[in-house]
Amino acid sequence: MNKEQCFQLGYVAKVHGLRGEVVVMLDVDYPEDYEDLKHLFLLQKGRLVPFFLEHFVLQPGNRVLAKFEDLDRIEQVEELVGSEIYLPLTALPELDEDQYYFHELIGFEVIDDTHGVLGPVETIYDLETQDLLGVKHQEKEVLIPIQDGIIQKVDKAAKKVYCHLPEGLLDIYLQD
Repeated sequence: MNKEQCFQLGYVAKVHGLRGEVVVMLDVDYPEDYEDLKHLFLLQKGRLVPFFLEHFVLQPGNRVLAKFEDLDRIEQVEELVGSEIYLPLTALPELDEDQYYFHELIGFEVIDDTHGVLGPVETIYDLETQDLLGVKHQEKEVLIPIQDGIIQKVDKAAKKVYCHLPEGLLDIYLQD
């Protein structure tokens, strides 16, 4: 399993108690979709390593109390704090036709209602303050906020993202 075949579910935030439990912070909209997990992958030294779960109990605030099999002491789990947690893309819940996961937009053509075809989505920036599409336009990267009002429609069948860029946004990137 490699990172390209997975999505980041969250990370190990801290140790909980003395018997090997950890607190996991989830980076998902619907944590309840993952409450029956039996295993997951932790990023360890650049590789995804499978870990099997004794329990994975949802807590308020997108937190989970987790216990890994065969890790029964605080010393065994302290080194896992900060580790990113991944699941295979196949574990993502199915979405309605008008919904999409950000990673699905890679390669989609972006079309602005004023400027026409801008170019392909090359990357997604998942930042704390906002999410951005990284679009290749005239040999430059243009960052487009993923927000209602800017992203008008996503046509998954046609692989197109229709948007309405704020006035002047494109000019910022095209200036020398």
